[in-house]
Amino acid sequence: EGGVFTFGAGGYGQLGHNTTNHEINPRKVFELMGNVVTQIACGRQHTLAFIPSSGKIDSFGLGGNGQLGTWSTYNRKSPAPVKGQWKAYNSPTPVEAETEQIYCVKRIYAGGDQSFAHCPYPQNVSPPEDLRMHNCDHHVLTLKDDLIQKWLSHGHGRLSPEMTDEIDLVFSSASCLNGSFLSLSHPDHYSTSSKCSGVDANMARTLFHRLIQPDYPHVSDQVAASLEKNLIPNLSSSPPDIEALRLYLTLPQCPLFSNPNTYITLAIPFAKAVVSLKEAPLKVLGNWWSQMEPAVFQELVQLYKEVVVYLLRMKKVGIPPSEHRMFTCFLNACLTFLEILHSVNERAGQIIQYDRFYIHELEELVDIRNDYVTWIQQQMFSMVMDSQVTLCKFPFIFDAQAKTTLLQTDAVIQMQMAVDQAQRQNFSSLFVSGGTVNPCLILIVRRENVVGDTLEVLRKSKNVDYKKPLKLKVVLVAPKDYLINCLSVNRLIIILDKTIDCHIVCKLQNFNKGTMEVIFVGEEAVDAGGVRKEFFLLIMKELLDPKYGMFRYFEESRLIWFADKTFEEVDLFHLIGVICGLAIYNLAIVDLNFPLALYKKLLKKIPTLDDLKELMPEIGRSLQQLLDYAEDDVEDTFCLNFTITVENFGATEVLELVPNGMNINVNNHNRQDFVDAYVNYIFNTSVAPLFNAFYAGFHKVCGGKVLELFYPNELQAMVIGNTNYDWKELEKSAEYKGEYWAEHPTIKLFWAVFHELPLEKKKQFLLFLTGSDRIPILGMKSLGLVIQPTGGGEHYLPVAHTCFNLLDLPKYNSHEILRKKLLQAIEHNQGFNLA
Repeated sequence: EGGVFTFGAGGYGQLGHNTTNHEINPRKVFELMGNVVTQIACGRQHTLAFIPSSGKIDSFGLGGNGQLGTWSTYNRKSPAPVKGQWKAYNSPTPVEAETEQIYCVKRIYAGGDQSFAHCPYPQNVSPPEDLRMHNCDHHVLTLKDDLIQKWLSHGHGRLSPEMTDEIDLVFSSASCLNGSFLSLSHPDHYSTSSKCSGVDANMARTLFHRLIQPDYPHVSDQVAASLEKNLIPNLSSSPPDIEALRLYLTLPQCPLFSNPNTYITLAIPFAKAVVSLKEAPLKVLGNWWSQMEPAVFQELVQLYKEVVVYLLRMKKVGIPPSEHRMFTCFLNACLTFLEILHSVNERAGQIIQYDRFYIHELEELVDIRNDYVTWIQQQMFSMVMDSQVTLCKFPFIFDAQAKTTLLQTDAVIQMQMAVDQAQRQNFSSLFVSGGTVNPCLILIVRRENVVGDTLEVLRKSKNVDYKKPLKLKVVLVAPKDYLINCLSVNRLIIILDKTIDCHIVCKLQNFNKGTMEVIFVGEEAVDAGGVRKEFFLLIMKELLDPKYGMFRYFEESRLIWFADKTFEEVDLFHLIGVICGLAIYNLAIVDLNFPLALYKKLLKKIPTLDDLKELMPEIGRSLQQLLDYAEDDVEDTFCLNFTITVENFGATEVLELVPNGMNINVNNHNRQDFVDAYVNYIFNTSVAPLFNAFYAGFHKVCGGKVLELFYPNELQAMVIGNTNYDWKELEKSAEYKGEYWAEHPTIKLFWAVFHELPLEKKKQFLLFLTGSDRIPILGMKSLGLVIQPTGGGEHYLPVAHTCFNLLDLPKYNSHEILRKKLLQAIEHNQGFNLA
């Protein structure tokens, strides 16, 4: 009927009801009654209405900038005619106006504080548009099957001007792409919200791959050109509406983005547009990303990981100085985009596994040690370097090996700082009274009292001493003044560095690489970690022995946990934490049979029922059954209350999990609370004083920002090693001495026999060779296996030097003899063969 209804904000009269009141319901504009209105246009706070019968325009609302066209800047609370010479379509021109310009309106527009009237010339060419009628020809062009088929039907030659313009229109317009790929499950675009994008990502991927094909390069080139020149550079940091964000989900599905040739022109500018978004639109995008299918989200993460690798390879090849700033901008944009995606992934409870963000190529492309030092300098001195991006700002891309390298670097820096502090103090003592200090932590321990001797030294040590390089001394007969401590190996072992003066017993090297060197008196040998491992394995085995009552052994899981009742002093747990920290700090693999919960707590993460299942499988399964029980009679079926029964030294005790827990029955509504309280008691409440002391001792040695980068399972793997065996890598990284080489007949026989061995025998070989059947977190290649020939003939067994990961292999001539002798050697090996 042509009536006009308005509602909403009316503070400036923009609703046309002769008032400035707001309207929560649609209300008819009475001033326009009797007129058929066919067009309405709304600005920021004003309204236009077109009446075709008279050809005139009415306006109302805010007029401070003249946007009402009434020749004044006053506001209007009711419709008033826009001044001008207007006439209706096909009406005769008044005689009195024949000498003046008369206008016939085709379409009105408004936006912001502006108003527009479109008047074609010559007059009466076409009637004004009637927006009450739906016109199928007037819609946003969107990417659909039929349009793609039309573009591809031209063949493989050059595109016609019409098709070029059409492709350019679609891919230069945010509106066209935002209107494309709408989900059929949400056919109405009004369903789009901060929680629902309304986009079908699978449809976008399908249509983009159908359009971008190697057989149609001209189409691909035109799409790329339109995106590069028109669309992406004009993306706003504050889009006008939620619907304008849809293209941020769909564009990365285009195959052009994953083409290395367009990283610089498409993928990276797109990342810059994303990270430039303001907080509100970025939050909406985060909600949408969190609802993506894992495979689609993974593709987006993988795309920008590959872009980062591409940029780092460019840097390694060499970048002209004039392009350094631009390169830094590119790399920072991509890493920041990945950081945003990582945050979304963590908030959503891990859409994909955290390790899917790892960039494994970092070790070969970046000097991680130098990057860490630069980052530390920036942190310490508040340095801002526009020309350099430190990857340590984005730790989520570091895999476990890279994190271990960071930890090594951090250890070396802290060791150097401790040594420097000691040397400064010693230098000062030359001029002022005061004693000198040793620049390293000295442990002199006896086998028969390895625990007591070590703890005695640690009790007397200061916090700064734990950061010093570790020095282990072993003598054949300990003099009286050495009875402080003495290690169990019949040699003198020094683990030191080249910055420390220790001219009597060792030469020092490789400190800048963070390695620990052992030089034996009278021998030319390099410590590959065997003796150091033996010290930590020996002392930890003794300390963690359940016979002392400090730790409880669980038969079913073969794991240990802190005993909730013990006669030992809490201070002892502090020292055990220090020793565990020293093992990590000095990169020694030790046999800690703790559940993953220990490493979670060390990293301030909360243990869960899954951790209880690992430590106490039977109880864990029972609690899971309680949670999974589907009936409504939990209380009658399980007959539980908020208590726990514990046994200590043969006595049974019932303890309350919560205040008054004895009188609180477990039912359908509180069973999750019961399970949470049970888990909390086992891992937290019952052992709080003991673990807190252990935690404090541990973090005195190796706490810090680098350790916080690790996930619990990674920290566990670094402490106890892992079982990611790669036997081919072991062979590939092996070195040979003397007349042995990779193609020597005996060596070929050895590897043929070795690869035929079952897994358990291979693990026994590792134990025989290195003192542990687990491998370092840095992988097989870090073992550094060395094989050398030895005399004596085929009747001799192979001999392993665990300190050096060195294998003495006699020259066997047959497959059978070599297999027999090797199995004899590894099966009768007990502990370390220190040859």
